[in-house]
Amino acid sequence: MTTPSGPLSGIRIIDMTSVLMGPFATQILADYGADVIKIESADGDLLRVAGAMRNPKMGSLFLQSNRNKRSVVLDAKTTQGRAVLLKLCESADVFVSNIRPSALGRLGMGYEHVKVHNPGIIYASLVGYGQNGPYKDRPAYDDLIQGISAIPSLVSRAQNSNPQYAPITLADKVAGLSAVHAILAALLCKARTGTGQSVEVPMFEIMSQFVLTDHLGGHGFEPPIGPAGYNRLLSADRRPYQTKDGFISILVYTNEHWRKFLKIIGRPEEFERTPMFNDHAERARNYDEVFRYLANAVKSKTSAEWQAALEEHDIPWAPTHSIEELISDPHLKAVGLLQSIDHPSEGRITMITPPISFSATPASVYRHPPSLGEHTDEVMKEFGIEKPHAAPTPLQGKSKAQTATRDDTFAGVNTH
Repeated sequence: MTTPSGPLSGIRIIDMTSVLMGPFATQILADYGADVIKIESADGDLLRVAGAMRNPKMGSLFLQSNRNKRSVVLDAKTTQGRAVLLKLCESADVFVSNIRPSALGRLGMGYEHVKVHNPGIIYASLVGYGQNGPYKDRPAYDDLIQGISAIPSLVSRAQNSNPQYAPITLADKVAGLSAVHAILAALLCKARTGTGQSVEVPMFEIMSQFVLTDHLGGHGFEPPIGPAGYNRLLSADRRPYQTKDGFISILVYTNEHWRKFLKIIGRPEEFERTPMFNDHAERARNYDEVFRYLANAVKSKTSAEWQAALEEHDIPWAPTHSIEELISDPHLKAVGLLQSIDHPSEGRITMITPPISFSATPASVYRHPPSLGEHTDEVMKEFGIEKPHAAPTPLQGKSKAQTATRDDTFAGVNTH
């Protein structure tokens, strides 16, 4: 275990989040050096049981979104548990939660309660919907937010198919990234003014901004001057192109790209006589035809032949990786994005390391993903908190029956 050297070293965060949006955000902050104390129920974060695993409650999705954190098992529903949580918040810079604000209020852990104990705290509330709107109490999960923010509809329009979700937790991670920059902005404000504040990070509004930046289209004018949607992104032939022996991703974008591409396929004369090749505005009006042309032309060569030709003529391209090919990509190996570490219970595991570089204060993997309650004793001692009974031990591999007698004060958090 090494000491964090990242730019947030010395910042303390009380992390009362679960599943992915919140943990993804707080892991980035931990990668940057913040001391993130993860508060968990006796059952643990639900993400602990997601994905491949060697041992109970140490699933692959949990491992990739909770490194560099300390795990404390705590029941905030009891008077003692709430007192402990507020004690932790007294010296924290940030409190972050994706528990519904109404539930936090009932626990006595709303912003108005916490700021009494620490007026300068940054209180980040990660919610499904803005709390001033009619959807404020609706449940929010990645699939639901993708649906309501029109992503499946866009896929349907582009592919002329039934609506489909993006096959990644897109809404959770986009909202998580937004939470990171919101928390950092609030910390910067506090450093300049000394003022703490409450920060609300709503998934639906964030994803709506994410989608509508591309697709507001003619509805960005009043009255609308055309349909919503960006035709380039909605073209059915905007996709990896099939070669003689596989697929390749190609972007023939500028006039010069098109001049060179037409030379490669033996049709240089078409550049001057065809407006959609020599005029960007004309291409923009005819993206369906442009992409169709590319799709047909690319079938003439193998992937290797295209790679050589595109490299020679400086036309943007990339391989169309499978997940397995992505994992073994030589560039990612060279930059060390995937790093092997030894975990005390899981053995040798692969970590996705911080992708952003800092010259003076490097982000790093300095603490393994924690077993459930692994740091409860350590944190209680550090804060000078006496527990009424023995501290809980890590739960990895233990059954419910084995953990049923654990101290109730450190037993569970209501996340609903």
